Amino acid sequence: MDEKLLKPYDPKKTEERIYKLWEESGFFNPDVSIEKGITKPDAPYFSIVLPPPNVTGNLHTGHALTLIIEDIMVRYARMQGKNTLWLPGTDHAAIATQTKVEKLLEKEGLKRKEMGREEFMKRVEKFAQDSHDTIVNQCKKMGASLDWSREAFTLDEKRNLAVRTAFKQMYDDGLIYRGHRIVNWDPKGQTVISDDEIVYEEKKNKFYTFKYGPFEISTARPETKFGDKYVVMHPDDKRYQKWNHGDKMTVEWINGPIEATVIKDEMIDMEFGTGVMTITPWHSHEDFALAEKYKLEKEQIIDKYGKLLPVANEFAGMKITEAREKIVDKLKEKGLVVSIDENYVNRVATAERSGGIIEPQIMEQWFIDVNKKIPSRSDKSLKELMLEPVRDGKIKILPNHFEKVYFNWIENLRDWCISRQIWYGHRIPVWYKDKEVYCGLEAPKEKGWTQDEDTLDTWFSSGLWTFSTLGWPEKTEDLEKYHPTTVLETGHDLIFFWIARMILMSEYLLGEIPFENVYFHGMVRTADGKKMSKSMGEKAVDPLTIIAKFGNDALRMAMIIGNTPGNDLKLNENDIRGYGKFTNKIWNASRFILEKTSDLDINKIPPLDEEDTISQKELIDLIKEISKEMNEFRYSLVAEKLYHYFWHTFADILIERSKEKILKNNNAESAKTLLYLQLNILLKVLHPFIPFVTEEIWSMIPTKNKRLLLVESWPNYE
Repeated sequence: MDEKLLKPYDPKKTEERIYKLWEESGFFNPDVSIEKGITKPDAPYFSIVLPPPNVTGNLHTGHALTLIIEDIMVRYARMQGKNTLWLPGTDHAAIATQTKVEKLLEKEGLKRKEMGREEFMKRVEKFAQDSHDTIVNQCKKMGASLDWSREAFTLDEKRNLAVRTAFKQMYDDGLIYRGHRIVNWDPKGQTVISDDEIVYEEKKNKFYTFKYGPFEISTARPETKFGDKYVVMHPDDKRYQKWNHGDKMTVEWINGPIEATVIKDEMIDMEFGTGVMTITPWHSHEDFALAEKYKLEKEQIIDKYGKLLPVANEFAGMKITEAREKIVDKLKEKGLVVSIDENYVNRVATAERSGGIIEPQIMEQWFIDVNKKIPSRSDKSLKELMLEPVRDGKIKILPNHFEKVYFNWIENLRDWCISRQIWYGHRIPVWYKDKEVYCGLEAPKEKGWTQDEDTLDTWFSSGLWTFSTLGWPEKTEDLEKYHPTTVLETGHDLIFFWIARMILMSEYLLGEIPFENVYFHGMVRTADGKKMSKSMGEKAVDPLTIIAKFGNDALRMAMIIGNTPGNDLKLNENDIRGYGKFTNKIWNASRFILEKTSDLDINKIPPLDEEDTISQKELIDLIKEISKEMNEFRYSLVAEKLYHYFWHTFADILIERSKEKILKNNNAESAKTLLYLQLNILLKVLHPFIPFVTEEIWSMIPTKNKRLLLVESWPNYE
């Protein structure tokens, strides 16, 4: 018996050595598996791309869960003999990374604009590279069997070519345009952000009701009301039947009398406030839509730094928070304040990265038109291309209740603003010269052209991830072989950020779906259900700390059992400690079996007796059951069944029964054969879930034509 088995299992001394063994074997790369005869060239494929972690720091428990679930998927597919590719990469995460570096520079007393673009970019790229190296090391520590030979980065040269190609094709098709539309402006970060990068915070504010001519209007933002000259109500509101759409009147307002126009529209909520509102088209998405509908004037009240413009008269130059109460005082003096609710709670839009309060603004930006008909796609719009594959079942979402969420979001989708006023990212491939505009894959050769200063929304490049990583826009062998990918596994919070945009890009640029299945995992929470955060301490959020204490296999089991698609997982140390004991149970059981079966001639295994034949059939039935469930992505259920079978049936019943048979020499050969066969099979089916201890034990088992457990065949229950 191997001397290692004589000692207790030590994850610290085992896991790094085992991962190095796997990596050096080359079997993470499907090409190597084919070259060495492990996988047949014509075998069906299984492909998945790793959701690229942001190069902003360390991996957290959410990343750990992603790596564990995907590694289970990949190891199972590889053992099935499929041509299996798990493609790794990282995301430049434009705003997140730039914001992080700017905060670090502030501590040194440095500012981005003072440094200049070139010097600043050097600092960002150094930070991103250091973060990338940390992330790759952590992925390996997690045991992720990724094909590192194909690693990609959303901002590398190949992905940059893909981005420029996609932009130009959309530009030439008239889907990308530059225009003045309302966007989410972050005054603190000084850039546009997408709807999906907004965090809504509930805050207690005052809610004001003012007299506006014959009406009463309510608002939490009186500082935006200087230019309000349209009063809107529902056409069915009986309280205002005497007023007609288009009626005009003179009303006393903040800076004196103004002419107001009545607008009647179904968008007004009759139950909110007085059922009447004035609109500020420059600083509200809903008001902008109304102004576009009726061709109304739009006036800017607040500048891009969050300060009032000259239209505010004596309040010009003030920050809106400073001016608010002073404006209300002026309205009080005019007798226009009806009431003030001191306990009003509303949802305030803030920028996820900078924390700044969002100020909608009409700005000239680059947009993708999601409603324009595309001749090359049977006159379907991008919105239709996003809806169809999910609606037709070509893409299956697990759990399927997220399909309704997806449909609702797409159906209400506005044109996508893709330009950002930051330096780190893919520069927009458009150049200007006088009044000429040029869009191309490369800069014009003639002198005098100036490239657009803006960069692209980071989700533009990550939207290409399933195929840019496989070599697109070139027609590569990888792209032909592995796309569409088999499954996309990620958190359900990315359904709009990423999933929808990948479907958009793949359907438009390739004319096919990016993946066949979407598997959403839930959020990792503490034992008492709280969201994991750094303030809770390193042990609560750092998977590597947990691994150092309990081992990788223990963490994997704790994060997969009880973790069903879409539902949050409560994680605590007691569970991890318990699965650490399970790892030791497997080790100790294997030690006993290898000791008792050392004299078994594996070339002449004797038949089982009737009792042991029944036990073996029960295991075969279990394999049949769990194989079906693995194909259905029911990993939590499979892991739980294997845990209970090994501990309560194999260890508690079969090993104890075999001990008695061996001791009394009553069918000892049958007992040894059963243990040997069961252990061989159980190590294989446990391997996707707890790969390290199973690979270590497998290396000590005398078997015919043995190879790494990593590439052994999944048991054939037939």
